[in-house]
Amino acid sequence: MIEASEVTFKIRRFIPEIDEDPHWEEYVVSAYPTDRVLDALAQIKDEQDGTLTYRRSCGHGICGSDAMRINGRNRLACKTLIKDLDASSAVTVEAIKGLPLEKDLVVDMEPFFDAYREVMPFLIPEGHEPTRERLQSAEDRARFDDTTKCILCAACTSSCPVFWTDGQYFGPAAIVAAHRFIFDSRDAAAEERLQILNDREGVWRCRTTFNCTEACPRGIEVTKAIQEVKRALIFRRV
Repeated sequence: MIEASEVTFKIRRFIPEIDEDPHWEEYVVSAYPTDRVLDALAQIKDEQDGTLTYRRSCGHGICGSDAMRINGRNRLACKTLIKDLDASSAVTVEAIKGLPLEKDLVVDMEPFFDAYREVMPFLIPEGHEPTRERLQSAEDRARFDDTTKCILCAACTSSCPVFWTDGQYFGPAAIVAAHRFIFDSRDAAAEERLQILNDREGVWRCRTTFNCTEACPRGIEVTKAIQEVKRALIFRRV
């Protein structure tokens, strides 16, 4: 029978009303190997410190709201199991990097969504509103299938060292959102999106470190998508 054990969590706290700078606090919880980090955070908040603040919604890896740095890597707290972490020492939990810190594990997501909106992440077809479904072959759909999986958790963007140091860079998630429509055979605004991403803060700022691909909880080949957008810009062919 699997038994619970004591696990130490070291959480980077920041309460703007009283703190000048973030600081670390430790909590010990009783957890099973199959418990999630999100379960441990809930236990801490419910039983030890009600001021602990973090985002969560669905709790099943769909909404993307609980992205955070766990043991130095961007992950979703609801998908990260205790048994998959090195719990022999304290498990560190902190907010994702590159976005303004609001409180504890919560960051201001507006800069992230500003970049997302700028690439026009919606279908822009030609002609008038159709009287029937816009048909698409399975092959054409497969061309951009991978980038439809994005849940806007910001794990990829906030793992990018260029994004950490350049607040103007679109970031991987916005480029993934553009890719999803640039390569959609039903869309007519590929050229316009490519021009937006041809900006000096667009795809050319990517340094191909693969941090974004490794961080994506949905398994999207983010770096590959960015490279495909670069090639589309060079050859003007989608």
